[in-house]
Amino acid sequence: MSAPAAPAATAGTRAGRGPLAAYASGSLGMGVWVTVPGLLLLYFLTDVLGVPAFLAGLTLLLPKVVDVVVHPFLGSRSDREAVRFGHRRRMMRTGVLLGAAMVAMFGVPSALTGGAAAAWVGCWFVVGNLLFAGFQVPYLTTASDLLVGYHERTRIFMFRMLCLTVGLLGAGVAAPALTAAGGRGDYTRMALLLAAVMVVTSVVALSGVRRLADGCGVRAPAGTGGHSTLSGMRLAWRDRNYRALALSYLFTGTTTHLFLAALPYFTEYALGDTGLTALLMGLFLAPALFAGPLWTAWSRRIGKQRGLLLSQAAFAAGSLALLPGAVSGGAFGVAVTAVVVAVMGVAFAGLQLFAFSMVPDVVAAAEASGTAKAGAYTGVWTAAEATGTAVGPYLYSAVLALGGFVSSTAGESVDQPGSALTALLLGFTVVPAALMAAALGFQRRYTLDRVS
Repeated sequence: MSAPAAPAATAGTRAGRGPLAAYASGSLGMGVWVTVPGLLLLYFLTDVLGVPAFLAGLTLLLPKVVDVVVHPFLGSRSDREAVRFGHRRRMMRTGVLLGAAMVAMFGVPSALTGGAAAAWVGCWFVVGNLLFAGFQVPYLTTASDLLVGYHERTRIFMFRMLCLTVGLLGAGVAAPALTAAGGRGDYTRMALLLAAVMVVTSVVALSGVRRLADGCGVRAPAGTGGHSTLSGMRLAWRDRNYRALALSYLFTGTTTHLFLAALPYFTEYALGDTGLTALLMGLFLAPALFAGPLWTAWSRRIGKQRGLLLSQAAFAAGSLALLPGAVSGGAFGVAVTAVVVAVMGVAFAGLQLFAFSMVPDVVAAAEASGTAKAGAYTGVWTAAEATGTAVGPYLYSAVLALGGFVSSTAGESVDQPGSALTALLLGFTVVPAALMAAALGFQRRYTLDRVS
């Protein structure tokens, strides 16, 4: 027997601030996991563990191959759990263990360097990604489950974006500062400190999901929830608007994570001061604290699609605008870079807010015709996101390898050839601009944007 039809979303339903804040706090821990490996892991491999650049890139890429398979599977599984138990929180409990995986990933035994160290990091990266996926997929599906309207979905993701920004900002500033000395022990202590934040916020988020569901009501997944992973993927991929949105975000995620992975190299080799990494990360992420609410208000006037296209265009232009600062050097070059990075941070807030808040819009439209499975859509989405987080650093490592970048271990100083310096600069500016232009091209195919 099929499940009863889901009640229609109510445009006037508003989530309470308390439950929203508890739910959104889960993004603090998610922000830590997204930021720390994305910002430091490639540099940790090449400049602390002595792993060659190309192998270091593979170490970050190959674990994500697992994610491409696992995320859609978890999406389908979360749909089945929602039908069976009436909620998706059972799977989310795996997120409590994510902190332990990060500590192990950065706690590489002192005897391991080069390829052996890469294998250690890669294995724990797989474990961490699996735990992260188990939390992330049902967590993000919450907004698609709630009986709320078009603008309220944006508001929910605005709250999430604010907490995500705090997590990204805190980790993005604290992690480089805590590891500034460059020793292996510094990286382990950094991971221990931030892991505690991840554990606490995941527990609070579980209560937030429950309170939101109680306050707003939820729509049950259509059908029995017994669809296979492959059928769920096919269902999502046949949706033209969803396909355009997911492909666009794949290139967007690739671009932003390339930026994160490249920043430590840019500050050390182009600007000549590793201490600028924490400063520029702060300038990149801090604008989102006020830009998120502003983007939310503006979307009521122009719609999410226009806001996302504008954010993508601004980020691409900003990537190219980083070249003059790098070429100028000195205090002027740092000042120019700082201004450009802050503008890119405003664009980054829009990229995250609009893309994620548009996923429930697509799900709602598809569910109205009885075709969507929210968990399946989210599983494919997070698989695309995970792919971007890996491909971005991998592309940058490949550019470094082509330029002849020389890896080193902690405390070792090496002179980079001119070709490597050129490669790391172009990889930080021209390559992300081209990737974001591709994202913009896919996003223009999206046609489902209504204001109601």
